[in-house]
Formats: sequence, structure tokens, C-alpha cells
Amino acid sequence: MPTIEKQLLFFSFLAIALFVSPYFLLGEDAHMRVHDNLDSNIAWYKVVTRSGELFGSVHAVIPQIINGLPRNAFGTEFSGIVWLHALFPSIYAYGLSQAITRVFAFIGMYLLLRKYVIPDEKWVWIRIGASLAFALTPFWPSGMLSTLGMPLALWALLNIRAGERSWVNYLVLTLLPFYSSLVLGFFFFLSAMGIWRLVDVIRGKGWNWRFFFAIVYMTAIYLAVDYRLVHSLLFSDEPTSRDEYFHARLPLWRVIRLIFKNYILGHTHVMTVHGLIILPLTLMALYIVWKKKLWKREKLFVFLHVLNFALSTWYAFWFYKGWVPLTERFDLLDKFNFARYHFLRPMVIYVLFAISLKILWQQGHSWKKACFAAIAAQLVVLTAFNEEIAYRNKPSFREFYAEKQFQEIKEHIGLPVHKYRVASIGIHPAIAQYNGFYTLDTYNNFYPLSYKHKFRQIIAKELAKNKKLREYFDEWGGRCYIFVDELGKHYMFNKNSKRKIKHLHLNTNVFREMGGRYIFSALSIENAKQNQLTLEKVFHSKESAWTIYLYKVIP
Repeated sequence: MPTIEKQLLFFSFLAIALFVSPYFLLGEDAHMRVHDNLDSNIAWYKVVTRSGELFGSVHAVIPQIINGLPRNAFGTEFSGIVWLHALFPSIYAYGLSQAITRVFAFIGMYLLLRKYVIPDEKWVWIRIGASLAFALTPFWPSGMLSTLGMPLALWALLNIRAGERSWVNYLVLTLLPFYSSLVLGFFFFLSAMGIWRLVDVIRGKGWNWRFFFAIVYMTAIYLAVDYRLVHSLLFSDEPTSRDEYFHARLPLWRVIRLIFKNYILGHTHVMTVHGLIILPLTLMALYIVWKKKLWKREKLFVFLHVLNFALSTWYAFWFYKGWVPLTERFDLLDKFNFARYHFLRPMVIYVLFAISLKILWQQGHSWKKACFAAIAAQLVVLTAFNEEIAYRNKPSFREFYAEKQFQEIKEHIGLPVHKYRVASIGIHPAIAQYNGFYTLDTYNNFYPLSYKHKFRQIIAKELAKNKKLREYFDEWGGRCYIFVDELGKHYMFNKNSKRKIKHLHLNTNVFREMGGRYIFSALSIENAKQNQLTLEKVFHSKESAWTIYLYKVIP
């Protein structure tokens, strides 16, 4: 390996180390994404590892959540991120997961580009620059290598497809399922590989059984690792909140708008941050290919352009209301989110980035400088998306979970936490869950439908006031929250908020019947007595982002 390549590799790993360093240097004062992270997954890992049901049966429940949330709702115990949270404090488990994911994302993309896309030594800057940019994308944290591990898996499968028998390829296919998710990425990747193999057969390239069995092998490991998901989908008869999930409601004009929104901006769970630098660059390269008639030479480049747009189109049309007749007939189309084929886009976009740089590099000396500038610019843009920068105005880990403040609340109540149930208003219930409280509210992918209907009785009058909240709860319900019409779909009111709740209408009789005794509210409830609530105490803390009004249900 040339010296320059070794130096660039060293720089890349150093850059990744610096990128993830805030979690270790700042500890609980570090900032990170709230949506689908602090508000859910991190608390879930804490709950399940503390529950004693980490290895519980497929029929086990966790009583801390909604009077008995099915253990299967927390996913498999064979996930690497679960074990990080079982072995280390949450903040360091999170930092380690970030480091592991980004390192293997870099390695995978580098190996893929080096062997199959731009193998010539003169493309070393492009290979490593594109790989580092890919590794620094703001992936969904609990997805782990679900999307960022795809280049590594593709590299291994291409090796096998080419007849290579190295044990390393099978090691990759064996270990990746333990640090990624089938439904959050690899179902779509593996089914795409299956389609590719079928196309090979149709085109007369032979059956290539080794390639076929490699795909089957990796799929089988995923099914074994995610056995709880398999059981829930295939063998559980109890209706869940997913049975009322409804996604196909967009008219055609909004679908078309969504196509271009996704194509240019991406999606929150697979943020590629490609719109500012990469997209114009790839379109410029496409113009050169068109102008110089390089279609045959750049077949992969053209294919990836088409695939990139097709994936955005598929994603958008998944929400088209024309699907309704099919979703009514086949409920799997509502239970399983097939729109996630667009999770292939991070890999597609960054391979496209590398090829585009190669095409532009070949146009002359001045273009080489432009390529260096594009790589540098993309790395700068991605640095701005570092969580410590992007979420600096959001609560830190310590401020969000406010452990000292909630310990004070626990001591004030003075009862064993399993003796009563709580719910939250104006803050995520994950905070109470993280701190060990037993909650009637929750945020989970699925839970018993009977519980959703019972809980709805508590908030029925609030939902009646607000059509958006009503549709949000009734047609999804993943956030089983105490929704308040006055607050809308806002769940975080920090201690500097001047808002007050003036017209709350809850069915506290049902709340009490379900075991509810206390409400943790981030805002003062002006008509508390009308809701059979009495203010016990207001809790303040310098280390917390919240002011907590502790309300007790009047017997």
C-alpha cells in the first residue's frame, strides 16, 4: 500500500475519533439527537436491561411500561447495542456505538470502492475522501450498521459472487446481523441482492449457487437474531397498535412533491446531507457523460443515478392514497414499512459521489482542484451536522434525563415505584421510564391494541378538539401520550417556557382505574381541580432542562 494511502487512512481514523470524542470528553453534558433517540431508544435499553427480562421468553412482559409491555417490543437481546448499554453507562455506550458504526462504515465503503468501483491507485484521494464522508453522515443512532454497513456487506457478497472463498467474507455476513437490524435496512438490501441474482440468471450469467446461498445464509442469521420480530409478525394472534396503522393518505400532487423532497433533502432516519455539495456535483458529472456520450463507459454511474431517483419515487408513492384497496386486503402492507427501500440511498449516493469525482477529475487539472474542494466542502458540511454542534441548543443528556430532579420526585412521593403509575405532559415519558418510574404512557413501535383503546379514553376529549392529534393517535398511536389540544404535537417544554395549560380535559377516572396516581407536567395546569388533580409540589434543578409540576389524582 502506497505511503500516501496509509497516511490518508490514518487521518481518516483520526477524524472519526475526533468526531465521536464529545461523548467521551463531555460525558453526560454531551448533546445528541432527541427524536427517536433520547425520547425512546436510549430509555428502552435502560428499561430492558434493568427489567430482569433481557432474555425473557417471547411471551414475557415488562410491567414498568403500560402495565405490561410485551418483551418483544424491545427487540432482540442479541443486538450489540443492547449489550453496550448493559455493560456501560448509557452515554458511553452511545459513544462506543457511534465509534463502532462509523469505523466499519468507513472500512466497508473504502473496501467496496477500492476493489469494485474505482480500483486504480490514482483515485486514492477520491476513495478515502468519499469513504470518510460516508462514515460521518448523521445516521439514525439505534440503526447502528443497518444502512452504513451495507457497503461492507456488498463487498463481501461481491467477493463471493466472483468466486472468492475467503473466510473473511463469511465472517462479515455472520457478524453484521448482530450490529444492525433486518427491518431497518438489511431486509431491503438482501431482497435487492436477491433481485440482482435473479437478473443474473435471466441474463444467462449462470445460477451462481454460492452467491445465492450467501444471501440465504445472511438472511437466516438475521431471522435467528431477530426471532422476536419473526414471532410477533407470524405467530402472535393478539392485535397490536400496528393493526390500526394507516399510511396511504397522500394525493398525487403531494406524492410528487415528496419525491423531490426526499431526492434533494433525504430522510431523517437516513440523513445523507447530499443536497448542497454532492447532488450538484453528480448532476454536473451526468451532464459531462451526456455531452461526451460516455454512456457505455459509465454504465454504473448512469444506473446509480436512475436507482437513486427511483428509490425516492418508491418512498413517496408508498404514501399514495391509491394503495388503500391493497392495504385493506393485505394488512402486512400496513404492518411492515416497505417504503424503507430508500434506506439503500446512503450507499448509492456516496458511491455515486465517488464516481462523479472520478469523472470530473478526468476533465483536466483545474477539475482536480475542484474535486479536492468538493471533498473538503462535504466534510465541512458533515462536521456541522455533528450532534454536539447540530443539537447544541437542545438539552444535553444530563439535562434531558434530569436524574437528580426525578430522584427528588421519587423521594417526595415516598412509595415503591411499582405501587403507582405516572404519566407525563409536556415532556417525553421516556424520561420517567429512564428514571425507573412505572408509566401508563409510552413511545413504542407496537403494543396491545386493547391498551391503546383503553388509554384513549383518558385523552378522548382532547383528541376531539384537535383533528391532527386525533388522526396521529388513531391512525398510528406509537406515541401513546397524554396529548393536549393547546400544546399540539409538541412534547418538550423546557423550564424557560411561559406556557400554561388552561383548558385541559382528561378522564382522570380512567387514569386512576389504570393505576395512574401522578402526572409529571412541564407546564402549570390552570384548571387542575376540574380534572381532579391537585398540585403537590414544583421541582426545579440547575442540572435539568425542565420544571416539573407534580400533580396527584384526587381520590
